[in-house]
Amino acid sequence: MRLKALDSLLSVKSKVSKSSLFPPLRCVPFVIFSICTAHLQAQNTVIVGSGSSVPAPLYNRWAQEYGKRNPKIQLRYVPIGTSEGIKQISHGTGDFGAGEARLTDKERKEGGLIELPAVLIGIVPIYNLPEVHQELRLSGEVLAEIFLGEIKTWNTAPIAKLNPDVALPNLRIQVINRPGGKGSNYVFTDFLSKISPKFRAQIGVTASPSWPVGTPAERSSDMVDKVKSEAGTIGFVELQYALKANISTAAVLNPAGKYVRASAESISAACEAVEAPRWNSFGASLTNASGADSFPISSFTWIYLRTESSDSARSAALHNLLDWIYSDGQRYASEEGYSELPQPLLAAARKRIQELH
Repeated sequence: MRLKALDSLLSVKSKVSKSSLFPPLRCVPFVIFSICTAHLQAQNTVIVGSGSSVPAPLYNRWAQEYGKRNPKIQLRYVPIGTSEGIKQISHGTGDFGAGEARLTDKERKEGGLIELPAVLIGIVPIYNLPEVHQELRLSGEVLAEIFLGEIKTWNTAPIAKLNPDVALPNLRIQVINRPGGKGSNYVFTDFLSKISPKFRAQIGVTASPSWPVGTPAERSSDMVDKVKSEAGTIGFVELQYALKANISTAAVLNPAGKYVRASAESISAACEAVEAPRWNSFGASLTNASGADSFPISSFTWIYLRTESSDSARSAALHNLLDWIYSDGQRYASEEGYSELPQPLLAAARKRIQELH
C-alpha cells in the first residue's frame, strides 16, 4: 500500500514530463523521489513530503496556495503514516517528513534530522451515543481504562460519576483505535501515560501501541467513518476531522481540574503554557499542559528535515517553501481547522531554517 501511494506520484500531471523528472533507475537509489537538478533549474521543482494523515488536508491546501504564488516550485504530499514518514526522510527519500511523534535521539543523530513544529493540533475523543445529547466529560484515567479494555459499558460507575446529569445507556463500548506507526497514537498514548501509571506500564508512549482491545482504523478519515457507523463506539482523531464530520467530541479533564473542549484557543493555551517565555522548544510535548484553559491532548504536528543537503537547488526551493509556511501559509491552517503557531514560535522556526544547509 505504501509503495502504491508513493508510486502515485509518478502519475501526477505537471508541466514537466515524466522522463525529465525521473531519470533511469540506474542513476539514483530512490527513483520515486529523485529528480535531475539540471532539468529542475530550467523547469519545475517538485518538493515531496510524506508522513501522517493528520495534517494531510493542510499540506494539500498549502500545495494549492503555494503553487499559485510560485508555480516553479510544486508541493506533493503522500500520507503514509508518521513512522513511515520518519523512515523515508531518514533514508534520504523525499525532501521532508511530517508527523506527530517526537524524534528519538538516535533519529536526530544517525539520521541527521530535526523536527520543526508546523501547526498546532488537538486529538479529541469521539463517540457515537445517539440517545445522549449532552457533551460527555471524560478524564485521562477513564480514557485509559476504556482503551485498556477494563471499562466495558457506557453506564459504568466511573463514566457516570463524571457525567451525573447524563442518562448513559447500558451499551457495550466498542473501541476504535489506530494501527502501528500513527502520530495520533503517539499523542494519545503520551497523554494517557502521563495520567495513568497502569497505561504507561502496559502501553507506554508510542506510535505503535499493542492495543489490548479495539478495531483499527487505517487513516484519520477511516476513524471518523467507523465511529459514525455504529452506536456505542469510541475513538480519537484530530479536531478538524471531527468538526468536519459533525461527530460528538468529549471535554477532557486538564491538570487544573477543568473539563476543556478542544478549540483553537484551548490548544494555543496549551502551547503557550509549555513554550513561553523562551519559545524555542521545538520538540516539546504539549499534552497535559498546565493552565486552566489548556486542552490536555494538544500537540504540534512536526516537519522532519535533514540538517544537511547535497543539492543546493533543491535546498533553496525547500527553504523558500518553508519560509512561506512559517509566514503567509499559517493563515491557511486556521481555515482548514488547525491552530496557527504563535508569532514568537514562528519567528524562532524561521531563524532555525536559515541555519540549515
